[in-house]
Amino acid sequence: MGTYHPVELFAQWVAATPRRECIVRGQRRMSYAQVSAAARALAAELTELGVAPGDRVAVDVPNRPEWVISFLALARIGAVLVPLNPALGYHELKYQLRHAEASLAIAAASGAEVDHLEQFDDLLTELPDLRHLIVVGEGDVWVDDRVRSFAELTASSGEDDVESAPVGLDEEAPLAIIYTSGTMGKPKGVVLTHRNVVYAGLATAEALEQTAEDRVFGAVPFFTVFGVHVAVTTMTTGGTLVLQSPFAPRDALDLLERERVTVCHGVPTMFQLLHREPGFGTRDLSAVRTGIVAGAPVPEPLVRRIRAWNDVQIAYGLTETGPTVTVTRFDDSDDARSRTVGRPIPGVELRVADVKTGELHGPEAVGELAVKSPGVMRGYYRMPLETKRSFTPDGFFLTGDVAILDDVGYVTIVGRSKEMIIRGGHNIFPRQLEDVLRTHPAVDDACVVGIPNEILGELVCACVRPVEGAIITGDELKDYCREHLADYKVPDLVRFFDTFPMTGSGKVKRRELAQVVGLELSVT
Repeated sequence: MGTYHPVELFAQWVAATPRRECIVRGQRRMSYAQVSAAARALAAELTELGVAPGDRVAVDVPNRPEWVISFLALARIGAVLVPLNPALGYHELKYQLRHAEASLAIAAASGAEVDHLEQFDDLLTELPDLRHLIVVGEGDVWVDDRVRSFAELTASSGEDDVESAPVGLDEEAPLAIIYTSGTMGKPKGVVLTHRNVVYAGLATAEALEQTAEDRVFGAVPFFTVFGVHVAVTTMTTGGTLVLQSPFAPRDALDLLERERVTVCHGVPTMFQLLHREPGFGTRDLSAVRTGIVAGAPVPEPLVRRIRAWNDVQIAYGLTETGPTVTVTRFDDSDDARSRTVGRPIPGVELRVADVKTGELHGPEAVGELAVKSPGVMRGYYRMPLETKRSFTPDGFFLTGDVAILDDVGYVTIVGRSKEMIIRGGHNIFPRQLEDVLRTHPAVDDACVVGIPNEILGELVCACVRPVEGAIITGDELKDYCREHLADYKVPDLVRFFDTFPMTGSGKVKRRELAQVVGLELSVT
């Protein structure tokens, strides 16, 4: 592999297939040449506005062509992308912009029930580092010396002027600061280089046998590392990105069918919603051949249902690892493809470490998974102590995930070390209990959390989302768990929910669930 810089790889596809569809969103279609021209025009305008290599630029835009164009323009300049969740409230948005020291923001005029222009009107006066705002909008945008229109900045681009990538691009320079979802604490800004992201992406594409002929469904939010991975990998392998935002199952099925999508990625929740959609079984999804399901634990029954129409692979990774660490392959055994998260991608070295002592162990051990890889982050932005704590002295990143590593290299994730519940001296990982609960026919989803208790230390609470119309009691679920697990793992409490609080990346907010149950117990 000659380069791991996304601009150089993208430029090769622009030169080879300039008329190939690069992005599809609704009725809008852009070729590789058109996207390249728009990105080069935006890069020139950003440079005029004073954006220089190393500057942080926030992109607060949903999955649409302007996000991809912005990404390519910033990578071309050497500026650092800071992708933000368009649904962030004012204070969360202010925190991330201030923490990243963003000098410019590119934002949609509105979306996710948020008036972004109103938010940024205040932020431009409160954040002195934030000098300019570029607005992405369908209609007229009021502009001044600090607020500019994205459409106007890219209006002069012409697709016929195909230009190669600039010289001197540094694949070891920072590409992005991506904020973690913060399900167990404050979000942290993960600094990833061009090489981190592209290396992991190309290795994943190789496992999927992804080529320039593929049409890739891009509904995983681009403010997550999974979404960045989908976009970057498609751009650097010459494929077509079929965008949807926000994800809506009925419209997604229309897109998959109409656009003859061949690679369909998603978090487990997305696939569950697709399967629940009325008429799902009547759709022609014969073009879909594979994809990645990741971002949260994947129950075995779900992956088997998905594979009835989409031969997905299970992948494991973190924002800090670029993201891919392991992935299943087509030639793996059925058991390995359903019960594990696969084997490491090339160049990845894995060990497990004792959760308490940090001592590293070899194969067949159980402990915290430690990773050394070309995809591992440079560090947490402005957090040198937290960065140091996250690595062993010999350079292994401690993932915080407890795993079993077998002697062939397959990895089974047991749970998060921070989610571990200590009940009466017993260590309980929620993942095992959640997997058992999900096998009950009346349970749609489950999340297990620890609730403080003076006598036992913590109580085990099973938060359950039942199947619509199902009749089930907490005692019945306790009896069911008792048939499959040791007594100390049986939940002390069962609470039923219509919905779970979720992060923008599709993960359950465990701390919020625990707080809800804890408040209920304190009241009663």
